[in-house]
Amino acid sequence: MKKKYIVLGVNFGGHDTSAALGINGEIVAACEQERYDKKKHSREFPIDAIKDCLKIANIKISDVDEIALNNNFYEMIKNIYLIPAINDKKRLKFLFEDIERIKSYDKQEKTIRDKLNFKKKISQHRHHYCHLISAYKPSGFKKSLIMSNDGIGENESGMIGKGINGKISVIDSGPMYPDSLGLIYSAITFYLGWRHHCDEGIIMGLAPYGNAYDKITKNKTYIDIFRDIIRYDNKNKRFSINKHWISYHLQRDTWISKKFIQIFGKKREKNGKINQNHKNIAAALQLRLEEVVLSILKYYQKKFKLNNLSIAGGVGLNCSLNGKILASNIFKRIYIQPASGDAGTAIGAVYSAFENYYRKPYQVKKRINTYLGSSSSSVEIKKYLIKNKIKFKEPRDIYEILANEINNKKIVAVYQDRAEFGPRALGNRSIICKPFPKNMKDYLNLRVKFRENFRPFAPAVISEDKDEYFNIKQESPHMLIACKANKKNSDLIPAVIHVDNTCRVQTVDKKINPSFYKLLQSFKKLTGCSVLLNTSFNVKGQPIVNSIEEAVNTFKKTNIDILFIGKFLIFKDD
Repeated sequence: MKKKYIVLGVNFGGHDTSAALGINGEIVAACEQERYDKKKHSREFPIDAIKDCLKIANIKISDVDEIALNNNFYEMIKNIYLIPAINDKKRLKFLFEDIERIKSYDKQEKTIRDKLNFKKKISQHRHHYCHLISAYKPSGFKKSLIMSNDGIGENESGMIGKGINGKISVIDSGPMYPDSLGLIYSAITFYLGWRHHCDEGIIMGLAPYGNAYDKITKNKTYIDIFRDIIRYDNKNKRFSINKHWISYHLQRDTWISKKFIQIFGKKREKNGKINQNHKNIAAALQLRLEEVVLSILKYYQKKFKLNNLSIAGGVGLNCSLNGKILASNIFKRIYIQPASGDAGTAIGAVYSAFENYYRKPYQVKKRINTYLGSSSSSVEIKKYLIKNKIKFKEPRDIYEILANEINNKKIVAVYQDRAEFGPRALGNRSIICKPFPKNMKDYLNLRVKFRENFRPFAPAVISEDKDEYFNIKQESPHMLIACKANKKNSDLIPAVIHVDNTCRVQTVDKKINPSFYKLLQSFKKLTGCSVLLNTSFNVKGQPIVNSIEEAVNTFKKTNIDILFIGKFLIFKDD
């Protein structure tokens, strides 16, 4: 690894477009396009994300040796469109409807060369392999089972692999489209009145309010039906989606079949009333997802005797599922790629390209730090504040002041250091308040976030104190594992506990985020509580803030009380 080799990973051609930059096998920057164009789950060419990755690394596009793409587009066209159309007349219409998309896939490399004026090597990497490698390489595990599930790659909807001393072997590629855990979850998200490929987390939050064992027909419960929708072949250890219940494989923007509507009723419209039927559907979907994934994992763990698990793919963002995996004791430790969705495949493409370049397995250091995005220096922040005549303070005891203000029911927005890569705000682009009393959740929601009132907020806890509040057997630095709250201290943090007594916890390490750790410490010193409520610095429907201007404007336009930006404090009443 003596020669300096630079790879730019690009996720383009689907949703959550992104870029990542690696130098000599290590990721140095990763950015999501939605943070720049303000289109949530953006599908635009990630030009801004690419420019910021280059800026962070202080290089030019001419310094890049290879651009690595997160899909093999020839395989995608062949397997999703051409072969199905030959075998099934119904798929011809689907092909014709998507002809412009097919053309765009066919000219991906030309598009990239034209937009970036790039003359060197462009490589294509299999989508789910990018997911696998993005989870395994930074996990720190020498030996690990690796799992990916999402909507669709080239034509696989998932992949199982094993990593041994840096080398990944694919154990099972598939199932194949339209058998997809990600797409069936998206289909039900659409049916329940939210946006597919966007609001699946809302369904996860709604599920605990339902009862999967309620009857939907005279003889069938909700979970009975969903076990027919998502079938599991215990002999082959694979799931399949019963095509009688879906239509997404035949026609875009319909998702579910007439049979589904006959059983469960009409689709809920956006902002329509949420009834018990909707809650039960969410509960049955979530339960069936957990049943199927746990069955698969138990089989492969028993077969290969691997005690660690690395997870990526969009389904990897399902915190409830991840919590069930950890609590099942199938594995001693699990690692979830913090950008498990398609944004993270840009990182995977970089790792895969390095693997091919070095022509041998290689390992990187364990990577918990996911602060890979853009940043603003204190000099830049101060210059902006002065230029725009914004009053600010620069106190020495900034964390003590903030702890006092938070304890006095103030809502604090944080814009610190480098942005998180992935959908979770982990203390650098966060909105923070105290986790008690219980109505603090509703207070924050009504003043700033305006989310559905059933959705939970997450706790951030000093890493060493996690066992005092949560039943979790390992660190959870990326807020991607739901666990039970300890009965002993649950009454101390009621605003961050969901209706089923679970919490999507973030453990904060002083080496990984010293600023956020100091704030938690100061709050603990003042109140005796090691926990703060942490949510993303944005308003509903908008991506997380990504610049000084966005941070200040969002602060001004909302009922946030204090902006902690760089080493400065801005108060709403100043």
